[in-house]
Amino acid sequence: MAAHRKPRQHPLTGPAARTAATLALAGAATATAFEGSGHAEPRLTPAQVKAKVDALYHDAEVATEAYNGAKEKADDTQKSVAALQDEAARKTDRLNSARNALGSIATAQYRTGGVAPALQLMLSSDPQRYLDDAAFQERAGDRTATAVAGVRKQLAELKRLHTAADGRLGELRERQAELRRQKETIKSKIDSAQALLAQLTAEQRAAYDGEDGDRADAGAPGRASRSSAPGAPAAPAGLLPAPSGRAAAAVAFAYTALGKPYVWGATGPSSFDCSGLTQAAWGAAGVALPRTTYTQINSGARVSRSALAPGDLVFFYSGISHVGLYIGGGQMIHAPHPGAPVRIAPIDQMPFAGATRPA
Repeated sequence: MAAHRKPRQHPLTGPAARTAATLALAGAATATAFEGSGHAEPRLTPAQVKAKVDALYHDAEVATEAYNGAKEKADDTQKSVAALQDEAARKTDRLNSARNALGSIATAQYRTGGVAPALQLMLSSDPQRYLDDAAFQERAGDRTATAVAGVRKQLAELKRLHTAADGRLGELRERQAELRRQKETIKSKIDSAQALLAQLTAEQRAAYDGEDGDRADAGAPGRASRSSAPGAPAAPAGLLPAPSGRAAAAVAFAYTALGKPYVWGATGPSSFDCSGLTQAAWGAAGVALPRTTYTQINSGARVSRSALAPGDLVFFYSGISHVGLYIGGGQMIHAPHPGAPVRIAPIDQMPFAGATRPA
């Protein structure tokens, strides 16, 4: 007798399947909700934006000073390569002239070298003249040997010059690669900072621009100085006079730069970065400063903070990555960062690292 069995339901069909599907969808929705909330980027407060932007601008300035140093070295290397190439070209011209002279001597010797000296003497109608000519040719032979030695020396010197030029070209390519790396770093930091600033409202952006205590308009004294006749402007009331005529000239130049834009790598006259401004200011006073903050700090006598005088260079951060020109009263003129023009600011707004008084 055949057994009657109840048909088996597939575990994923029927009411059980519908219940499982409902639970799975609910679980997926819950998981998606948690995942979305866990990975959502929280909106930064204006204070957090300012902190991040300040850090990015500082990193960009560190890279800018590295770029300035690499560019200075690349420029020097380029000049060295050009000088070596010019010297090699001049020596090549002299070598070619010496080779031509040797060729003429060799041709003349070949034309007369087929007759033995004894036979030439016997066949000569004027033996004494022949003997005189032979002595001359011997002396000429000595000069030829000297000329050959000179050509060999010139060849060795030319090879040395080419080797030196090749080595300097290798250095130049390395420095150019470093410049490209620093450019990319600077651009990346500035782009990131600007993207953060774009999140702020107009009011928040204005607050950011004013929070650091900078004064883009430099106040009434600065404006008066910029509109005055050429020469050193009068110092704002209560400030110490510059300790020398050159320091006064550097300060005067810095006042004329107020309001000009910050551009990384720029040394004027229409835009500046921080060390470009101080280099240009003291350059106007007849003092040649090196290009970077970390070399400018060693240009002159070190000065304590309590002994600062107008014209002194004031440096900030442990890596010596920012510099300004002290004008007295705890104030400096500096080029802050992209988007902030040359302005007057208090020196206590950044970590003070030291000061130098150029000679």
